[in-house]
Amino acid sequence: MHWIALPLPWFAEAPAAAPAGAAPEAAGWWALRFTPRVALVDGEALVLEVSTTERLWGGRAALRAQLLQAWGDAAAAGAGAGAQPAGGRAPACSESPCWGEGATALAAQARLRLAQAGRPVPAQGPASLPLHTLTALRPHVASLERLGCRTWGALRALPRAGVSRRYGAQVLRTLDQALGDAPEAHAWLELPEQFALTGELPALAESAEALLWGASRGLTALQGWLQARQQGALGLELAWRHDLRRLDGVAIAPTQALQVRTAQATQDMAHLRRLLAENLARTTLAAPACQITLRLLESAPLPHRSASLLPPTEPGGTEGDATGEALHQLLERLSARLGAQQVQAPVLQADHRPECMQQWRPAAEVLGRRAGPGLPAGAHRPDAVLWPTWLLRTPRRLALQGHRPCHHGLLRLLAGPHRFEAGWWSCAEAPPQDGAASPVPGLALRDYFVAHNDVAGLVWVFRERLPPQAAEGPAPLRLPRWFLHGIFG
Repeated sequence: MHWIALPLPWFAEAPAAAPAGAAPEAAGWWALRFTPRVALVDGEALVLEVSTTERLWGGRAALRAQLLQAWGDAAAAGAGAGAQPAGGRAPACSESPCWGEGATALAAQARLRLAQAGRPVPAQGPASLPLHTLTALRPHVASLERLGCRTWGALRALPRAGVSRRYGAQVLRTLDQALGDAPEAHAWLELPEQFALTGELPALAESAEALLWGASRGLTALQGWLQARQQGALGLELAWRHDLRRLDGVAIAPTQALQVRTAQATQDMAHLRRLLAENLARTTLAAPACQITLRLLESAPLPHRSASLLPPTEPGGTEGDATGEALHQLLERLSARLGAQQVQAPVLQADHRPECMQQWRPAAEVLGRRAGPGLPAGAHRPDAVLWPTWLLRTPRRLALQGHRPCHHGLLRLLAGPHRFEAGWWSCAEAPPQDGAASPVPGLALRDYFVAHNDVAGLVWVFRERLPPQAAEGPAPLRLPRWFLHGIFG
């Protein structure tokens, strides 16, 4: 077996720096994507048993490098979220993480403690490690040193019966576990089935910035949960509890909540933090908040992208990496800032009538829709090459010269007719407008043509087809009308 010990990020050790339940256990969730055997020891370090997974990560050295990089990313996320270490400064190894490894978890933890203290780590076996690196031996270090016993090996050389009688059987049991002579028992970290973190704020939050500071702690834990589950977030809810029940004699709801949704599953906490910030900036707090809850509403498996065989185009990048912000992230951020109705996107509809093939909906609603009544992604019409670039909002009736339509002069018909007969299912009760294609409400009976003249250029016109006459009797003679409906760019 091979164990690697890493310190907890400094912000996870301060109870006031993270919501209850988020520290310190949640600070180790990020490590579960490397191995399922992760344990928290003495509330100060994480130990990982990696002998069964190191081959999957390219060997022991490669796995160690990725672990240290992931630890640095987790610490940077916590620091970037605004946490301050106890005493006003971070430990010396927060920028360059210390680590320890060994054949047992206690040996790896002992080497980690020496590295954190800045003391040299002995290259020999665990028998040369000093006594104070074992938690169970710390109360007896002074007494043992007076006997000339300063290392694990020297303690093991003493008579076991006398050591057990004087210091207790637990000392020998811990020493045997540290040296690999007895099995170790650990409480492995496990991810909850549902992500929900609730915690008290260190001070009353009276502004959006204060709420966002508290939520940032939960976002760091959420990232570890998503990475271990190989999931991406689609919806979050940030709820806060008010400290007051009445304000100026007016009853206040005990809680408020804010929901944020994304179009694509993501593990990008910076984007989620920006979305929360934009929505909180437009939210008025009914009263100061004393408690927050961050809950994951919806998630989806995150697709994995194969690595490229080509060299990276930029230092530290991968061939084909996109630069800049993704379009859906920009639209989500603008919708949160300007309002959902101010940012719209087109939606295809399953309708043959050109004016009904597309509708404009709020972009946040369109991006979040993964299945709907519209046309499937990539759907196309075989005759779409004959459609114009621009459609008139209301078809314009054209004058006739004889039986030929006129628009800045006589039009010459180049292609057509392209017949449409749709809308019979419409239940419109309003009488048709002057630009309607048919006197029957909702029914479109049209023959489309591509027409041209030297002034107007290429245009899209249609001739209305009269509906069949009823059987009661002949109707007055009426000539079909022509309308201009589109312009080719």
